Amino acid sequence: MQTRQLGKNGPLVSALGLGCMGMSEFYGARDDAESVATIHHALERGVNLLDTADVYGPFTNEVLVGKAVRDRRDQAFIATKFGIVRDLNDPSRRGVNGSPDYVRASCDASLKRLGLDHIDLYYQHRVDTRVPIEETVGAMADLVKAGKVRYLGLSEASGATLERASKVHPIAALQVEYSLWTRDPEQNGMLDACRRLGVSLVAYSPLGRGFLTGAFASPNDFAEDDYRRHSPRFQGENFVRNLQLVDEVKALAANKGCTPAQLALAWVLAQDKDLIGIPGTKRRDRLDENLAALEVTLNAAELRAIDAVFPLDAAAGTRYHEAMMHMVNV
Repeated sequence: MQTRQLGKNGPLVSALGLGCMGMSEFYGARDDAESVATIHHALERGVNLLDTADVYGPFTNEVLVGKAVRDRRDQAFIATKFGIVRDLNDPSRRGVNGSPDYVRASCDASLKRLGLDHIDLYYQHRVDTRVPIEETVGAMADLVKAGKVRYLGLSEASGATLERASKVHPIAALQVEYSLWTRDPEQNGMLDACRRLGVSLVAYSPLGRGFLTGAFASPNDFAEDDYRRHSPRFQGENFVRNLQLVDEVKALAANKGCTPAQLALAWVLAQDKDLIGIPGTKRRDRLDENLAALEVTLNAAELRAIDAVFPLDAAAGTRYHEAMMHMVNV
């Protein structure tokens, strides 16, 4: 397993981690037994970074991950998040809370669900514009002092917010959506800020929520309860235009002798030596396919060819609906 350092002075973690969100929600039917088997297989393959959040399920994904690592805690580096608040009567509604009291209560609740005595990497899932980032990170820093958390991270925070946060306590990771069809961090200053501050960029959805695998030909390929049926990039003319882009990626992958997913992951990892990807899956065969991307090396000419097919802002449609787009790059 290839490893990369987390932050300036953090530990080595696997270059590809495992996003666990889809095991509990958003991407069709659950199969907890296969999900646990997938986590175990990941650990056996040397994947140690497991990514979850209190909001996934909600709450059930942390329970699942905790169950999976209970007898192999020393093999796992557990990342979880707080800050997105869901209405249990209407889980589609979202709010954000970064108040110090909420930080402390959320951490204790996550530890209980995970069944752990500490969290390896604790993220603020979304920035709360009503609470100065210094107050939120200050409360997170207190968790480090208390031994409940080892390293701190932010998610979907702007470069300016990351800079302010880093003055309160070292930030090990900035998690943000980054892939061939979401290249925002190259344009909005996030990637530059990470490099300047010694923060690792952790790329979530590096396969474009599965679209870049080339496995989907129609929105009807998704289950009725699949979140992607209602995502702007997966609807109508946007779907058709994005499918044309993926067809180009398929052709490049065929020339390279790899799958489209492996090409997409190899491209993400090639963008920065400190970048870490966390593709999500709930199946062992897909995990193995993703990990084979570590064996794909792209030369300068191949990277230029990929950029020509999938330039900045090539994807049609926003990555979230308008209300959720207000919660990114904050």
